[in-house]
This record gives sequence, structure tokens and C-alpha cells, in this order.
Amino acid sequence: MTAPAHTDAQPSPDSPLTHFDQQGQAHMVDVSAKASTHRVAIAEGHITMLPATLTLIQQGTAKKGDVLGIARIAGIQAAKKTSDLIPLCHPIALTRVAIEFEVDASANQVLCRATAECTGQTGVEMEALSAVSVALLTIYDMCKAVDRGMVMGGVRLVEKAGGKSGRFRVE
Repeated sequence: MTAPAHTDAQPSPDSPLTHFDQQGQAHMVDVSAKASTHRVAIAEGHITMLPATLTLIQQGTAKKGDVLGIARIAGIQAAKKTSDLIPLCHPIALTRVAIEFEVDASANQVLCRATAECTGQTGVEMEALSAVSVALLTIYDMCKAVDRGMVMGGVRLVEKAGGKSGRFRVE
């Protein structure tokens, strides 16, 4: 096992990086003292493709089937499996996951927006971001036979509410 390159970089007691302890070791944050509150997070992203690929998706004639329907299910499943994919994420009892798609024909894009909700001691930002990422990856997977040049981008948190840190919203 190789030693970390920056062994002198220790987080301070007031460091905003909560996933590191006083010795700089990664750990799962203890949320046991936090109050359970209603929490919501909304994330978005897009995938850009050839016009012909977008037409296949819109007409429902892609060889593998209903691209957006399958991508919606994949996004929901990704939100539910986030703690299995991201090592320091807490398992969360989600109360709602919604995936919405919007076609922007002028930009040859499919926009994806995911909303994740729970009542719990920690937020659902990672679940919403995972949902968007996997939904877009699924669109890529289902259409790659006709368009390997698709580009995913713009994945970001656009809004979150609940918990001690309060509300966040992208301008």
C-alpha cells in the first residue's frame, strides 16, 4: 500500500470537508444526532446527439425499445442504489424519485431532471445526481449502435431543501 502523496494536509477541526476525520482518514459522517426532516434534491443534465438519433428516440423506433422509458427506470434504480455506488453515502429510505425528460430539438439534446425526496437525517443530493447520470448513461447505451459520438454534460445539483443547511438553488 502506497502512502498518500500529501501526508501533511490535515483537515482542521472546522474544515468543511466532513468525510475526513482529524487524522485525514475518510469516514462515513455520523448523522445520528441530526433531526429527521423532509429533504428534497433536484439535479439535471443533458445528452447531445445526432439529429437522426434524437428522431429515433422521439419516434420510439430505436432498436432496443423505448429509450426514455427504460432510462427513467434506470434513473430511479440508480437513486435507490446510490449508497452501493458511492462509498461514503448513507443508505436512505427514499420516499419519492421522479425522472423527467425534455427534448430540445434545436440543440439535438435530451434534458433530464431528477427529483429525490426522503424524510431523514441526511440529504438526497447524491441520489438525484446519480439518477440523472445513470439515466443519461442508459440513453447512451441504448443508442450507441447508431451514434457513438453522443456527449453527456451539465450534470449538476439545481436545488435542495431540508436539513440544517437549508435551501440551495442555482440562479
